[in-house]
Amino acid sequence: MARLPRLAAAGLPHHVIQRGNDRQTVFREDADYARHLGWLREVAAAHGLAVHAYVLMPNHVHLLVTPPTDAALSKAMQSLGRRYVRWFNDKYGRTGTLWEGRFRSTVIDADRYLLACSRYIELNPVRAGIVNAPELYRWSSYAHHAGVFVDPLVTDHPLVWALGNTPFERQLAYRRLFEVDLAPEFLQSLRSATNRGRALGLSSDGGRTMTYPRPRGRPRKGERREQQAAGPQT
Repeated sequence: MARLPRLAAAGLPHHVIQRGNDRQTVFREDADYARHLGWLREVAAAHGLAVHAYVLMPNHVHLLVTPPTDAALSKAMQSLGRRYVRWFNDKYGRTGTLWEGRFRSTVIDADRYLLACSRYIELNPVRAGIVNAPELYRWSSYAHHAGVFVDPLVTDHPLVWALGNTPFERQLAYRRLFEVDLAPEFLQSLRSATNRGRALGLSSDGGRTMTYPRPRGRPRKGERREQQAAGPQT
C-alpha cells in the first residue's frame, strides 16, 4: 500500500520526530549535539523555518517548528540530514544510513496544543530518566523558555509572548506550566498523530485528522505495528 504524502501546512506549527535507525545512538558526545544544533540553525534560517522548541536525545530528535511554505520543512530536514550524516559517518568511520527512514511529523492546532507540545518535547529527558528536571538537560529549548539564557535558534511563538507582558512574566508563567502533568490522552494522541502523519485538532487536511481525546481501548492492528516500529515513545 502506497504511503500517504507528507502532511504539511504553511504557517502552522508542526511536531517533528526523527529517530536513529534501529534505535542506534546518533549523538555520542557533546560535539555531535553542538554540530547538529549549529546546522539546524543554518538550515532553519535558509528555509525560513521558525523553531519554537526542540530536544536532542541520544537516539532521536523532537522539533516544534512553523514552516513558511508547504515544502520548507522537508527541504530543511533533507539539508540537515545530508550534512549531519555525512559528518557523523566521516567522524566515526562508518557508512550507511543513520536515521530511521524519513522523519515523522504532524500539523497541530496551535491554540489547543502548542504549549502542551512544547512541554512534551522539553520533558523528554525527564521521561527517559536522563535527568530529574528539564532545566538539568543541556540540549533542549527549555533553558531559553525558562529565562536561563537566550537561545538564538528559538523563535518564540505568539502564544509564548501572550503568557506575560515582560520577559520575566513570560518565563515565570512558562515554568509554572510544568507544575501540571500532561494528560495521558494528549500524549497518546500526539504520538499517534505524529507517527501516522495525521493532523492534531485540525479538520482541513483531506480527512487525515486526529482529534483529542482519542477513543479509549486498544489501538487497531495497523496502529500497533506503527507503535512497535517507532520503538519506545518519549
